[in-house]
Amino acid sequence: MSQAATMSSATHALFDRYVVPNYKRYPVVLERGEGSWVWDDQGKRYLDFFPGWGCNLLGHCPPPVVEAVQQQVAKLIHVPNTWYTEVQGRWAKLLSDRSFGGQAFFCNSGAEANEAAIKLIRLHTPPHKYKIITFTGGFHGRTLGAVTATAQPKYHDGLGPLVPGFVYAPFGDLAAVEALIDNETAGILIEPIQGEGGIKLPPVGFLQGLRKLCDQHGMVLAFDEVQAGCGRTGEWFAYQNFGVTPDVMTLAKSLCGGVAGGALLTTRELAPSLRPGMHAATFGGNPLAAAAGIATIEMIEEEGLLVRAKELGQMFQQHLSPLVKELPFVTEVRGLGLMVGVELTIDGTPIVARCMEQGLLINCTQNTVLRLLPAMTLSDDELAEGCDILARVLRESGQ
Repeated sequence: MSQAATMSSATHALFDRYVVPNYKRYPVVLERGEGSWVWDDQGKRYLDFFPGWGCNLLGHCPPPVVEAVQQQVAKLIHVPNTWYTEVQGRWAKLLSDRSFGGQAFFCNSGAEANEAAIKLIRLHTPPHKYKIITFTGGFHGRTLGAVTATAQPKYHDGLGPLVPGFVYAPFGDLAAVEALIDNETAGILIEPIQGEGGIKLPPVGFLQGLRKLCDQHGMVLAFDEVQAGCGRTGEWFAYQNFGVTPDVMTLAKSLCGGVAGGALLTTRELAPSLRPGMHAATFGGNPLAAAAGIATIEMIEEEGLLVRAKELGQMFQQHLSPLVKELPFVTEVRGLGLMVGVELTIDGTPIVARCMEQGLLINCTQNTVLRLLPAMTLSDDELAEGCDILARVLRESGQ
């Protein structure tokens, strides 16, 4: 066995002995990344179309983010939110100016942001209002509240009793939503584009209809943009593609260019309802995350990456859409910007494995949807190379 293989086996052994086995891991030990590429400890290079599960929207180790964190870590790593820091305030302003002009609560993940949204919805509405409508196929996180909001039974197995007050409607069915509303309904929580649910876009007029229902019934409209936000769709936030402004928006994943960070944005009217003592996050808005978040926004704007995300999204469609006519088991290529889903009639898991063998990293969700969340910094040649690998693997699967 080579020295590299021995090191890899040693890493596997460490995990087997000391790490809780709650993840299904590929038998690969990653060592470093740059842009849209990662290298394993055997020296093999992979083109990453699913970097960091969508967190690395700027690619691996984007230089402006690396530099910002390096500078910040030498000055101030962490202080509690009982103190002011200039860097957190500046980060909040940048997010507010690019969204609906509200205020930010900072945390560390999408699940934490959605927990804050759930609390805010209930705190802002009268005490008798506590129900929140969410949608089949949605995904909101792994905490008990967020997983209850996730209307997928597979995530509920063994966790009951779940948090009361959540009711589920079919994604895209406005009449079903209206039928669920009663005098105890406090709000609606929805991904404007479902990510884990299969890169599903809302039907025309659906989000507008939800906005109208919330206005009519005094309910809070919350958008979970943990996956779709921060420029991935070619707009700063997915809601800006649909002309519908939420009262609450949750963010994480690519918010800090790969560094852990999450946020809830809400209007100045709702913000005071998340009053002192009702919610907190010890590391939320810490100086490292804030510095990374600022650098992420600045890099996107300085390099024109919002426009680039739209261009890349169109290129993915051009490369992959012809497969729908060519291969009978490829039924649709859909998405917006750099959220791309390839719908199959066969199990996509073996296709993910074969792509990895050929040096391309992608994801499969809902068993039959190949999910691509590539970086904004992807080059034309890298896009073409990855699409060629995926097309070749799909053709081989058809044989």
